[in-house]
Amino acid sequence: MAVRSMTAYATTSLETVAGTLTIELKSVNSRFLDLQFRMNDEFRAYEPFFRESIMQNIRRGKVECRLSFARGAQNPSSMKLNHDLLRELSGLQREIREQYPEAQAMTVNELLRWPGMIEEASPDQETLQRQVRQAMADTLDTFTAEREREGAALTRTLIDRVVAMQQIVGYVEPLIPKMVEQFKQKAIERMQETLGLAMEGGAAATMTQQEAAERIRQEVTLYGMRIDVAEELSRLKIHLDETRSILEKGGLVGKRMDFMLQELNREANTLGSKAAIKELSDASMELKLLIEQIREQVQNLE
Repeated sequence: MAVRSMTAYATTSLETVAGTLTIELKSVNSRFLDLQFRMNDEFRAYEPFFRESIMQNIRRGKVECRLSFARGAQNPSSMKLNHDLLRELSGLQREIREQYPEAQAMTVNELLRWPGMIEEASPDQETLQRQVRQAMADTLDTFTAEREREGAALTRTLIDRVVAMQQIVGYVEPLIPKMVEQFKQKAIERMQETLGLAMEGGAAATMTQQEAAERIRQEVTLYGMRIDVAEELSRLKIHLDETRSILEKGGLVGKRMDFMLQELNREANTLGSKAAIKELSDASMELKLLIEQIREQVQNLE
């Protein structure tokens, strides 16, 4: 199943045995499936069928289904006179003219315009039902294809963003061991220098110089572990691989992508909080920017 966007529009017009039928489907983003119907009262009986058809094909989105109908010009062969009404009017006319001989007889035009004089043949309901169902199926096919086309375009954009994030991680990952080691070395040198100055100044020593040096190494090592982001980068790589896999497999990816973005954002924030060099800080900012761009687009996916 392809990745689908939640925004789409499709319409179908069909000449039925009763007139011109037009079906429109349009949808926008929604956390759940929200269906709305706009149709003539005479077609309300089809609403359960429309609802079932949509639910079989769509899982998320606010979908509006609009059905409009324009009755066509009547075919003469489908019209006939109401002979009972005609006989009743003729009888009434004779009674009136017996009492009022000067009264004029009704013309043919007046008789034809008399309410109920012309009876319209009812359309074949079985044929009409088949045509309405076919029109809905055609509209839904077009609608689904439109959602898939837009979904495919969004997927390509999202994968490009994921690849950009993978490249950022790939760039900073080799810097981490060297960064940690350099930081440790500089910190040891600064602390040893500070300790030496203190001793030269005659400060009372509470430990030997060797003990002090060992304590310095321990403290620096612990701090170096706290700024080491190798674990965060490793998790970022795993999450990015999974995110790309979700997009490439397709299907209903919206909610799964929401979860993955939460995980990616958590690791990017941790990376920024531990950043001890400018490259890491810049990488964190770039990652969060890309994550936000992906989040905006994911809101459109089913």
